[in-house]
Amino acid sequence: MTEATILVIDDSATIRKMVDTHLSREGYRVVLAPTAEEGIQFAQDVMPDVILLDHQLPGTLGIEVARQLTELPAVAAIPVVVSSTLRKQAYMEYTEQSNVVDSLPKPYTPELLKTTVANAVENGAMIVASQSGGTAVPEVHDANATASLSGSLSNFGLREILDFLNNSQHTGMLEIETAMDRVYFYIHGGRIQAVVSPSVGVEKIEATLPEKMKDLGPLLKFTAGTGFSSQVDGLVELLDRKVLDPRMLKALLRHQAAFLTRLCFEADSARTFTFESDREVPSLFRRSMLESSLASLLVDASLNAAESPECDESIAWVRKAIRGQNLDRGGLDAKHMKLLSHLEDPITAEQLADKTGMDRDQIVRVLQGFEAIEWIERREQEETRQLLAMESDRRAANVLRGLFNGNHDLSGRVVRDRLGLQLLLKRNTPDFVILPTDVPESAELARQLRESAEHQNVRLIAVTSNENPINELPADAVLSRPYTLEDVLEIVNTTLDSAAVPTSV
Repeated sequence: MTEATILVIDDSATIRKMVDTHLSREGYRVVLAPTAEEGIQFAQDVMPDVILLDHQLPGTLGIEVARQLTELPAVAAIPVVVSSTLRKQAYMEYTEQSNVVDSLPKPYTPELLKTTVANAVENGAMIVASQSGGTAVPEVHDANATASLSGSLSNFGLREILDFLNNSQHTGMLEIETAMDRVYFYIHGGRIQAVVSPSVGVEKIEATLPEKMKDLGPLLKFTAGTGFSSQVDGLVELLDRKVLDPRMLKALLRHQAAFLTRLCFEADSARTFTFESDREVPSLFRRSMLESSLASLLVDASLNAAESPECDESIAWVRKAIRGQNLDRGGLDAKHMKLLSHLEDPITAEQLADKTGMDRDQIVRVLQGFEAIEWIERREQEETRQLLAMESDRRAANVLRGLFNGNHDLSGRVVRDRLGLQLLLKRNTPDFVILPTDVPESAELARQLRESAEHQNVRLIAVTSNENPINELPADAVLSRPYTLEDVLEIVNTTLDSAAVPTSV
């Protein structure tokens, strides 16, 4: 069962905020439209039970909107409640409109608003609160407090706003307004504790619940709204009596939070933000605080998505160079965090599956969550070969790094000692490994490479000088010091086509 839906067509932000605050606490789903054009479109999209229509709108009057609604068969029967400061004078114009069933004179109190809505809903109607502009008559009672921080998300990304709140350990409520919905993030000490929305239909969230949580779906009509209502208080009482399993409830709240968070991060979704400091987390969520990072919710949302992840094998993933960005990982699974350690160099999902033993589709979903929070990025996979080198000579090491910085179809790393190379080999299966013959550990490393099934196709290049014989290492090619960038390229290219006889440069 879903809650009654109220569509509010009103150009006044004050009225929209007042109606949203008080009706959503009563369990209604509230959809807001600041213009007549958006209101008519939203009416067809959400099929509300009642429309609360402002008499005076930018560029038009409510009477024209009511007439247009009656001309659309799908919404012609939706009851309309007209709101105006002109009272009877304005309402007389609507007497011939069959879809107008009541009026709500301004200014009105929250109690009058709720009473009018309740009466309309009882007769199958949905209420939309609206306001006329340019009048000196007071519009609302019990207006909300001034926001501590607000702005357009065309200038700042939502991730940046949440990072700031997290880094500053703020407490309060962050409201995100999308094209049609509002989503509220309750934050305590910088961590996300709950995410709710008075406008998103609970059926959308319920459709994404995993099979083991399907039985909890009916609770969403209480938990997905604002968290303030007598029904929610009843859930808190059930928790106190240990009738409701707190672990299952927390799992439901986390799923709900992940779904709504992803909604805000969808392309061109979020428009504006408002942060009100010191807003208290609703009692239900205080009992089941999520203590989640943004990253964990976006990864969860990606894992819970109904659609199968798409990722071409030509796509490689790599960590971004992050400057000043939050790296809070609270709530992330340890195996998902481990994936980040494999992303120092571009790598495909298929290669990650081979290295970690995780399911490829699950890996792609996790990567998409990391991508949403801008920790990683996609790159077109190029036909590059990887070279790892143990080289303590500074000049020689700079020559090798020049290979990776230039356009030579080679990527890789240069380390100074055995430990550094062994760490790289645990995460990588390179095409080439360079080992110096003047380092005692090289012989043992070469033997391990030859005996490793994972590295059996690695081409081994020995670096020698006149003082060091080349037969110390079972090499595929030999590179003599001092060498140049061109010498290394020649060795790499000829080694690929070489037979059992070692190549020397």
